[in-house]
Amino acid sequence: MSEIILTVEGVDPVELYGENNVKLNLLRKAFPEITITSRGNSLKLAGEKKFTQKAKAKFELMVRLLREYNELPVQMVEDLMGDLNPFEARIAESTEDNRIILHGRDGKAIKAKTKNQRKLISASEQNDVVFAVGPAGTGKTYTAVALAVKALKNKTVKKIILTRPAVEAGESLGFLPGDLKEKIDPYLRPLYDALDDMIPAEKLQQFMTNRTIEIAPLAFMRGRTLDQAFIILDEAQNCSTMQLKMFLTRLGPSAKCIITGDLSQVDLPFHQKSGLRRAIELLGHLEGISTINLSAEDVVRHRLVREIILAYEKSDNEMRKRRKPEEVEASPSEEE
Repeated sequence: MSEIILTVEGVDPVELYGENNVKLNLLRKAFPEITITSRGNSLKLAGEKKFTQKAKAKFELMVRLLREYNELPVQMVEDLMGDLNPFEARIAESTEDNRIILHGRDGKAIKAKTKNQRKLISASEQNDVVFAVGPAGTGKTYTAVALAVKALKNKTVKKIILTRPAVEAGESLGFLPGDLKEKIDPYLRPLYDALDDMIPAEKLQQFMTNRTIEIAPLAFMRGRTLDQAFIILDEAQNCSTMQLKMFLTRLGPSAKCIITGDLSQVDLPFHQKSGLRRAIELLGHLEGISTINLSAEDVVRHRLVREIILAYEKSDNEMRKRRKPEEVEASPSEEE
């Protein structure tokens, strides 16, 4: 006869056991040979030793999964109690494969999928400011948000700040319905979508309410000092030089920052130049600042997205070649 008493620490017992003990009952069902009793944050296993040891291992894995993924769905516990256990393999993979950034909702492994995404992770670990530049679909924003969530989870920062310039791409803010927040939220939707993949809904709402995670237009950053935070400036190609200077001079001594942008999709008025290219040229050589260039090879969306990007790049290059002789012919000669 064996008796084991386990103490539950670092997780919410209600989340661990489930509503009406539904998840704990799955453990009981998997081990009918022993008696499993819960009281507060303690769990007692009583029965033949070989069964109590197996039940102990399963229960400890339940606790670990909840800590790793921030949630423990009933389906995950059902899979865990079965003979086939993909989650044990996932945990083993996370220790062996450094491409995994973190585990998101439902245990989804969020990892770098391309060489340049891995470079982005490495650059962020070694530098305080990283420019991540590349076309749509290369995972710039998603990878950056994953790194921010990981930093928050590991308590290396106290908050996450996600910001974008609210640049009008063919529509006027004044004609959009709703109050200021409702007008601005569509510009910030990609950031919400990335967070939804990585943090359980209730936890995310809690973070948003207590401002542990803050999503705001770039204009709202003026006058602030952003410290002990992981900050992401998304769509930076739509920033003017003054806006980027304003943003970069907000950084506190313990801040980390990733600036993402696609220089082929500038939505600024025709007369206004993007400040992103100039910022990279001016600052790229400074110690603590790194630039990662992503390309069509890094596209992780639909297979056609890569082909679309390559087709536009080819067309743009051909147009530049045709324009160059015309510009030379139109310019005055040195003799004149």
